[in-house]
Amino acid sequence: MMTDPISDMLTRIRNAGTARHHQTKCPSSKQKLAVARVLKQEGFLADAHVEASAGHPVLVLGIRYGDDGRALIDGIRRVSRPGRRVYVAKDAVPRVRNGLGIAVLSTSKGILSDRAAREASVGGEVVCEVW
Repeated sequence: MMTDPISDMLTRIRNAGTARHHQTKCPSSKQKLAVARVLKQEGFLADAHVEASAGHPVLVLGIRYGDDGRALIDGIRRVSRPGRRVYVAKDAVPRVRNGLGIAVLSTSKGILSDRAAREASVGGEVVCEVW
């Protein structure tokens, strides 16, 4: 039984980038799809869409690489875990690597990047950090 599906998705992204795969697949959910869309909007993923495989929805994530062949995701870290939730107020939204990375937050307005959360003036649960 998997206790943290978001961590599983982030680990699959990290491993696919290290192994130089063009895409990776994981079981789909609404929250995972929302996190993947934020990563795609911010330019860390090439593609994020849902396919049906054997009657179950599967999230297909395209990994982006730079001109030098390295994955654009240098690091990805789960912040809020099932055993320790991390919440921030609207004036305490974290800046990752001095603005070079992003934090993904689960807010009352949906899953947002740290920049979008500051613009919307909302806080929430810090899901992960990507740089």
